[in-house]
Parts: sequence; C-alpha cells; structure tokens
Amino acid sequence: MRASLKSYLIGFALSIALTLIAFFVAVRPEFFRLGTVGIIATILILAIAQLFVQLIFFLHLANENGPRWKLAAFISTVGIVLIIVIGAIWIMNHLNYNMMASPSDMNAYIQSQDGF
Repeated sequence: MRASLKSYLIGFALSIALTLIAFFVAVRPEFFRLGTVGIIATILILAIAQLFVQLIFFLHLANENGPRWKLAAFISTVGIVLIIVIGAIWIMNHLNYNMMASPSDMNAYIQSQDGF
C-alpha cells in the first residue's frame, strides 16, 4: 500500500473505530456482558490491533522495498524498550523482596537502634 490520502484516511478511520470500541468496552462493560478478564482481554486485543494499524497505515512498515531498515530499526527499538521495562520491573521486584522487612521486624529494629 503506497502512502496516499486514501491509505491515511483508512488508517485514521480504523484508529478512531478501535479507540471508540475500547472506550465503550471500558465505560459500558455491562452492554458487552464481559467480566473483568474479558474486558482486559478485549482492550488488549484492540490495543494490538491499533498497533498494527499504526504500523501499516502511518509508519508504512509493510511496503518497504529493498532492505527493511525501518523494520530493523523498529525491532531494535522494541527490543531495547522491552529490556528496559522488564529490567526495571525485575529490579523493583527484587528490591521489594530484599529490602522490605515485616512490620514486627521493623519495629524491633527501630527499638534496638533508638534504645527504647
């Protein structure tokens, strides 16, 4: 698909439709008769669909001729972001596990340090 006004309008319409569907699923879940897990799954599926619409219609990753430099740069960027996010979550989880004492242990430590 070449970058044309038609492709931009299709991408825009799809983006608006996916956004509105996700909005109404979040605002009116009783209309769709979804439980909490169903709402989360639906919003995640719509978010992934939105990602692909953006990548295809606006970033034009699907129609690159020759070496796919844009795709390679995109994959590298996603990899770096995943490493940073997963690493940050891992570090925070381990800091929480290694640094947090139980309330009774913390009270005992404070009393031993202050000489109460």
